[in-house]
Amino acid sequence: MTRHPERPRTIDDVLADARGHLRRLTPEEAEEARAHGAVVVDIRPAAQREAEGELPFATVIERNVLEWRLDPASDASLPIASHDLQVVVLCQEGYTSSLAAAALQELGIHRATDVIGGYAAWRAWQATGG
Repeated sequence: MTRHPERPRTIDDVLADARGHLRRLTPEEAEEARAHGAVVVDIRPAAQREAEGELPFATVIERNVLEWRLDPASDASLPIASHDLQVVVLCQEGYTSSLAAAALQELGIHRATDVIGGYAAWRAWQATGG
């Protein structure tokens, strides 16, 4: 973690720290992970999914409840919740998803990661025949 005592941390610092713990995936790598059992989790709000579209195979868990739904110790967890679950988090452009994946890792879901470029990159990759 980068600390600069002369200034408060910025969101760029927080994002860099989060990404430092992730092995982020390209859309193609994420599709390969999905083919081998990874769960793709779309954390975008309903209005954004409605405006931009959805991936039909993604599990929708909005960001504000993500940790509760995937923490196996939570009373609100989904049946799939497991510390060994491979989770690929997806937001619109790949920023919020990095923070969310890092939060899941802090809960012990060590295989959590995200997609470089988010949903927009995945759709662009699909448009090129991916």
